[in-house]
Amino acid sequence: MYYIGLDVHKKTISYCVKHGGGEVYAEGVVNASRGALDGWLKTLPQPWTGAMEATMFTGWIYDYLRPHAAALKVGHPLMLRAIACSKKKNDRVDAGKIADLLRCDLLPESYMAPSALRERRRALRYRNLLVRQNVQMKNKLAGLLMETGVTYNKEKLHQKRYFAELLSHNAEVEENAKPLLKIGRETIERLSQAERALVRTLERDPLLAARLQRLISIPGVGIVTALSWALEMGEVSRFASLKHAVSYCGLCSGENSSAGMQKRSPISKQRNKHLQTVLIEAAKLAPRWNSDLALLYEKEKQRGNRNRATLAVARKIVAYLLAVDRREQPFQGGKKEKAPLAQTAA
Repeated sequence: MYYIGLDVHKKTISYCVKHGGGEVYAEGVVNASRGALDGWLKTLPQPWTGAMEATMFTGWIYDYLRPHAAALKVGHPLMLRAIACSKKKNDRVDAGKIADLLRCDLLPESYMAPSALRERRRALRYRNLLVRQNVQMKNKLAGLLMETGVTYNKEKLHQKRYFAELLSHNAEVEENAKPLLKIGRETIERLSQAERALVRTLERDPLLAARLQRLISIPGVGIVTALSWALEMGEVSRFASLKHAVSYCGLCSGENSSAGMQKRSPISKQRNKHLQTVLIEAAKLAPRWNSDLALLYEKEKQRGNRNRATLAVARKIVAYLLAVDRREQPFQGGKKEKAPLAQTAA
C-alpha cells in the first residue's frame, strides 16, 4: 500500500507519496483542476490510500479522487494544528506530515457526508445567507428612515402595503430618499422569494421528504429546523450517544479537568455553527407550541438564568430529533398544543 498526503490549496495541490515504511516514493505539485488530476492519477502506483485536510476546496477533490483510491480520508483541521506549529513549514513538509499521520493510522479523521447530502446542504447554507442579507437590508431601510426623521410603525414597516402607503402619503419622506427606499424594498422582495423557493425545493426533495415529515411531527420543530438537522447532522448513526450529538450542536460547555479539579468553560466554539444558531432560535419559540418544553423552560428559568433555560430546551429538542431519526418513526410523545399564556409570557 502507498500512502499519499495532499496539501490542498485554491490553485495547486502539493502531494507526497510514501511507502509503508516511510520512504518517499514521489512528491511534487499538481494544479487543482480536473484535467491536471487526470494526468496525475495515471502516474500513481497501485494500490494507494490518501488523506487531505478539510478546506473549502476539499469537497470536489474528494469526490473526484475517491473512485480511484483504496481509501480516502479527510483530516480534521483543528486536530492537525500541530502542523502549523512546526519550525519549518511549507506545502511539501505539510503533505509529508499528512502522509505520515495516515501511514501510522494517527490521522484525526473528519466526517465526510455523502455527496448528495453535501449538495443539498450547500443549498440550505445559501438560503441562510439570503436570510442574513434580508435582515441587513431591512435594518438599512429602518436606519434610512431614522436618518431622515420619518415617523413609522416599526411592526408594520416591512409589510408591502404599509410601505407603499408610507412612500406615497407620508410627507416626512424626502424625495431624495425615495429611490433608495424603493431599491431596498425591491431587494427585500427578491431575497424573500429566492429564500422561499430554496426551502420549497428542499422540502419536496425525494431524498429528504420522508425524513422531514418525521422530524416536523415533533411539536415545536418547523421545516427550517428539520432541514438544518437532516443536512448538517448527516447520518445520525455516527453519534454514539445523545451527549455526542449535543456537543456537536454546540449546546454544552468545554471541560478542562486536571488533578481532580474540574473546570467548565463557556459554550464551546468547536461546534456546527449553522445547527447551533437554528436550534437556539427554535428553543426560543418551541415552548409556545409544546407544553412539555414550556414546563422545562419555566423550571430552568426559576434557577435565575434565561439563557440556561433556552439551552435546556435546545438540548431537549436535540434529544427528540435524535430519537425520531434513529427509530425512523414519527414522534410519539405529547401533542402539539399552544402553551398556556403564563408559560409563554417570557
